[in-house]
Amino acid sequence: MTIVNGLKRLATFVSQHPRLLVLTGAGVSAASGIPGYRDENGDWMCRQPIQGPAFIADEQTRKRYWSRSLIGWRHFGSAVPNAAHRALAELEKLGHVHHLITQNVDGLHQQAGSQHVTDLHGRLDRVVCLTCCKTTLRSNLQCELERRNPALRHLDATQAPDGDALLEKLDFFSLKLVDCDECGGILKPDVVFYGENVPTERVRFSMDKLYDADALLVVGSSLMVYSGFRFCREAKRLGLPIGAINLGRTRADDLLDLKVVERCAVVLPKLLEQLA
Repeated sequence: MTIVNGLKRLATFVSQHPRLLVLTGAGVSAASGIPGYRDENGDWMCRQPIQGPAFIADEQTRKRYWSRSLIGWRHFGSAVPNAAHRALAELEKLGHVHHLITQNVDGLHQQAGSQHVTDLHGRLDRVVCLTCCKTTLRSNLQCELERRNPALRHLDATQAPDGDALLEKLDFFSLKLVDCDECGGILKPDVVFYGENVPTERVRFSMDKLYDADALLVVGSSLMVYSGFRFCREAKRLGLPIGAINLGRTRADDLLDLKVVERCAVVLPKLLEQLA
């Protein structure tokens, strides 16, 4: 399918389904300089990310995570929305998007102006205490980490997904961790790590949005993670049409009614032009 034909079909798909549920993934934030985990075939491009149970159980794993995050956050925390985020926000304003569920943890949809957003995997700009559940800003933690670990303050490294940085030769064990200032508990990014489950209430709320939609549009996701793929399976069971914009293969390719193989930041602004 050519991009022109794909855009026409996509514009028709959106126009015919005014209660559109959008599910986004890493491909949407790629143009903002945030790397994804997988290539166009859906395979890992880097080592698998940290597992939640290991982070909670092992202090050395936490030191490795926060050392790398201390470097990676400077880039991740300064990322800004790109044309794909802005186009989706505009589609919502025009009444085409009923709700948006994102697998990303960067908050860029909200920065771009989208109002009805569910952060399926949480937000990296928040930190939560695992004991008292106090939530604080990641930017505040960054200041304290840099104060306690001045040797890391000016280091730089290649960016990795979700605010990580490729620092393999660093002495992680010497990192001075920051604990909760309320109770001394372990601090964890307010995100769903690999090996953890999306909170039940969040899944239920997101499914309710699917039940209230008349179609599902997947944008920039390979759907290799089940937490996203489940929405395609349920949409198919409900008989809802499913479209996708993704540069490569998705886990739901055999469930799709429409697919445009192109970068999100290229397709979505052109979709707006088509709809206008």
